[in-house]
Amino acid sequence: MYLNKISVTNFKNISQTTLSFSKKLNCITGINGSGKTNLLDAVYFLSMTKSYFPSADQYIIRYGENRAAITGEYINSDKTSEKISVNIDTASGKQIKRNSKPYSRLSDHVGLIPVVMISPSDSALINESGEERRRYLNSILSQLDREYLRRLQNYNILLSQRNKLLKSDFFSEDLLWAYSEKMAQDGQYIYEKRREFVKSISPSVEYYYGVISGERESITIEYRSDLEGTTISELFSSNLKRDSLLRYTTSGIHRDDLFFTMNGHPIKRGGSQGQQKSFLVSLKLAQFSAIREQKGEPPVLLLDDIFDKLDILRVESLLKLVATSDFGQIFLTESNKLRVSEILETIDGDSLSFEIDKGRVI
Repeated sequence: MYLNKISVTNFKNISQTTLSFSKKLNCITGINGSGKTNLLDAVYFLSMTKSYFPSADQYIIRYGENRAAITGEYINSDKTSEKISVNIDTASGKQIKRNSKPYSRLSDHVGLIPVVMISPSDSALINESGEERRRYLNSILSQLDREYLRRLQNYNILLSQRNKLLKSDFFSEDLLWAYSEKMAQDGQYIYEKRREFVKSISPSVEYYYGVISGERESITIEYRSDLEGTTISELFSSNLKRDSLLRYTTSGIHRDDLFFTMNGHPIKRGGSQGQQKSFLVSLKLAQFSAIREQKGEPPVLLLDDIFDKLDILRVESLLKLVATSDFGQIFLTESNKLRVSEILETIDGDSLSFEIDKGRVI
């Protein structure tokens, strides 16, 4: 499946544009702040029903307007088409339609059009809290497994209710235990899926990093969870006194984390900017491979300012990777027009280039 055409209205700084794309490579140039990333984010929104960047829907509407809209026409492998439309209104909220039929639940759409985005903001996966890394895991597994998304939503609702109960001056331990029991099944499912996924992609991350870096360093990924060697019910039971004292749920899958190392040391402290960027690209390419393997076709790949902080050898290695037939439709942003020309020369097959300035595509 690939995105054949998109229409964007009042999305961030893009007032209105309609574009037709190559099914292989699409390069978008422009100075910083011109709207390159916003265009990629519109493509991401069509797949995930939300922005790639943490923000409320109301903030993606262009300043001074009260409504934003994105419509995409996708072509399936059997040549049939899918029309996906997104409407965000300050008064009525958000609505997603597939072939003019609205979804009753937005979660039913996630996974229909797989997408992987690589962005400079991904540095948060290394430098910020575990919440960023859990969000990363959730975004992938929600595309691969609808049951995972359903259980994650259930767990989060129950966690909020349990925390609210713990904050009350007087609470029933029986009711608290009832919440704990309901959370146990969903939490165990989430834990197992996360553990299986990290184990399955680790070899791919190591492979891609080796290709991009020229085997100059070795990297590892470790999944850490409170559930290792125990169950949620046992955790909640052993931490009841602590939870009651601190007035929130102190253990569970909502505290899971990923630990990244390079040559045996935390990459956060020991890796250069180029090494960290290479690792993040490798992580996302491994995600790409996992989705392609399960879905049977490559997801749409969004590469935002991908070559920043990479030396020429890593850039060349990355280009050779994405030029293969294993990759499907690619969207790439770059501020350097000359570099885009060089990229287009290295990629066989269809390609198109666009220039964007102040939200207007030229």
